[in-house]
Amino acid sequence: MDFMRNGFPRVVVTGMGAVTPLGRLPNFWEKLKAGVSGVRRIQSFDPSHLEVQIAAEVIDFDPNEFIDPKEARRMGRPAQFAVTAAMDALNDAGLTVEDIEAIGERVAVDFGSSLGGHDLAQQASFNFRTTGRRPGPFSLINSIPNIPAHYISRITGALGPLVCISAACASGTHSIGDGVELIRRGRADMVFAGGVEAMILDYGIAGFISMTALATGYNDNPAAASRPFDANRNGFIFGEGAAVLILETLERAVKRGARIYAEVLGSASSSDAYHVAAPEPTGRGPANAMKWALQDAGINPEDVDYINAHGTSTKANDAIETHAIKTVFGEHAYNLAVNSTKSMIGHLLGGAGAAEAVATVMSIYEKVLHPTINYETPDPECDLDYVPNEARDARIRYALSNSFGLGGQNATIVLGAV
Repeated sequence: MDFMRNGFPRVVVTGMGAVTPLGRLPNFWEKLKAGVSGVRRIQSFDPSHLEVQIAAEVIDFDPNEFIDPKEARRMGRPAQFAVTAAMDALNDAGLTVEDIEAIGERVAVDFGSSLGGHDLAQQASFNFRTTGRRPGPFSLINSIPNIPAHYISRITGALGPLVCISAACASGTHSIGDGVELIRRGRADMVFAGGVEAMILDYGIAGFISMTALATGYNDNPAAASRPFDANRNGFIFGEGAAVLILETLERAVKRGARIYAEVLGSASSSDAYHVAAPEPTGRGPANAMKWALQDAGINPEDVDYINAHGTSTKANDAIETHAIKTVFGEHAYNLAVNSTKSMIGHLLGGAGAAEAVATVMSIYEKVLHPTINYETPDPECDLDYVPNEARDARIRYALSNSFGLGGQNATIVLGAV
């Protein structure tokens, strides 16, 4: 077996963990294939004062499975999600904390979050302003975006490079691509890569309502609200969650007899250089990210079988992403399967790209595509194969996973079967 590709060590996925509105792996993947929606009325607070009262929440989550209860109380919800996903990924890879500690300086953490632990910051600020009670010593520290990455590193014993990428909704995908580069450059042999967000708070929901970005009119029918590429889509669903992929060299994975899910062949990022919130109308940024990722992977557009789309369910994004795909792939775009994981779990913001990478890897590994649910009315501007409503068997050689974020941040990774 050739352990090098294009002059670099080949990088593969050997373990995965996810904390999502559809549960953890393997339940997450099984429910995706079944077309189950994780969107429901908000349970973490009373949303009656809000126009949008639904979200894709993580429910029945126990942070104490891998974290000491005292420490868990100091941690923000994003860090709790991140550690749980990382430990699930470690177990899935057939590794232990002792294994990581033995090679600690060669194990990196490259983990994204766009907002950090706003739950802690909000509560501390409210208490201080209303009662004068001084914030606790950990409330500010544990609210900053790099702290989930810190906890993964500390609890697993990973002593190598520690990186936090905050790139809005593209954070998780950026982190996976950057993790691959750490291995390619010889800085690490193994990487915990992924992303997290937990921002289902009333002022967060209210802020996106003000932007007219959220799906409206579905408070009584939450499961139907996220409808990517459908002509009647009118906004995205706020979600939360985390996912971690364990990346390592193919050579190391083979030597230790690891299960190999897929290979990460390339990645790229680009900028819209256009607007803080609105996507650039021609789709040049997303098109560049896909084109450059294919070049990095050494893959021709016509070799690609499948794209896990950013697919937010907003009017602008879905049409622009469709146009960008056709720009890059030409007529081959109509041979591609394109689906949206967000149709079932909403938009996990900084965690979205990581959770969607897990779905893409599982699609390659199990040779099945999950559906895009709630696809009922075709949109002339969105005229590709979106795997509507039912899962489909498919042999996937090469796949892309797209993430596009606020501030014109675009990221794409290329994955392939091994």
